[in-house]
Amino acid sequence: MSAAAMSKKAPVADATGLIGNTPLVQLHKIPASEGCVANIYAKLESMEPCSSVKDRIGRGMIMDAEADGRITPGKTVLVEPTSGNTGIALAFIAASKGYKLILTMPDSMSIERRMVLRAFGAEVVLTPAAGGMKAAVSKAEAIAAETPDSFILQQFANPSNPKAHYETTGPEIANAIDCDVFVSGVGTGGTITGAGRYLKEKNPETRVVAVEPVESPVLSGGKPGPHKIQGIGAGFVPAILDTAIYDEVLTVTSADSIAMARRIAVEEGLLSGISTGAALAAALEVGKRPEMEGKNVVFIAPSFGERYLTSALFDEQREEAYAMKAE
Repeated sequence: MSAAAMSKKAPVADATGLIGNTPLVQLHKIPASEGCVANIYAKLESMEPCSSVKDRIGRGMIMDAEADGRITPGKTVLVEPTSGNTGIALAFIAASKGYKLILTMPDSMSIERRMVLRAFGAEVVLTPAAGGMKAAVSKAEAIAAETPDSFILQQFANPSNPKAHYETTGPEIANAIDCDVFVSGVGTGGTITGAGRYLKEKNPETRVVAVEPVESPVLSGGKPGPHKIQGIGAGFVPAILDTAIYDEVLTVTSADSIAMARRIAVEEGLLSGISTGAALAAALEVGKRPEMEGKNVVFIAPSFGERYLTSALFDEQREEAYAMKAE
């Protein structure tokens, strides 16, 4: 595309103005090889300023709390349990606005996430992976109880979370395409609740599909458990999740999610995280159904793959890279 053909965009006041308006991209090779009869589209949240869908709720929760007078830059200490990406979103916004930030997260989260959080100046407190996000939430509450002028944004219970997706993610999808099926992994439940609600209000026939790990099928009525799909499968039903929004729940194994995340990189040219692989696997399952022929299936690609270089997603590539010798 020539420079003249590119649309002009006005400068933004600060980094938070870069959040949102991420592209939709149609996948071709993988859906064709899997026998899909539907059109499969990825909503590339990996193209947010800090590379994940959580940038939207980080901005929404902080700005709403400021507007309500609940937090003040330079005074309030923000505390939050996070699987990593919400923490990164909060960290870059907190840094730009002058907040001290303390984050709790399971120790199964990738080293890249910890490093990015520290780069933004956030304090990181790890909790045992076996306890899932429940342990991180408990730790955050304990820290807040002993920290003066602290405030927990509570992404799992904060209405500003789904509100951000209702006001941005949902409208962006609806304005770009006729969405017949919306597929989203469930972590806090904010994306599927907010965007799903907006899409159903625009078209009640839109089908909403929730995705969770086979190893922790809480939404399906099973028991929580450890898994490798960072960002979804919190191990409990979040307070902000509207369980009436989705029409079905599909479960995906960690192994299949990792395999699909690897495939989307080499076959579609989209370097993505493990939860993207989970959402794509579910979207493909829906897209194979005969009644889906010619329909548009949109799935959320929550984050960029570079954040997972030390995770199980890139075990093989990491070993190859370390084994390389100069010639």
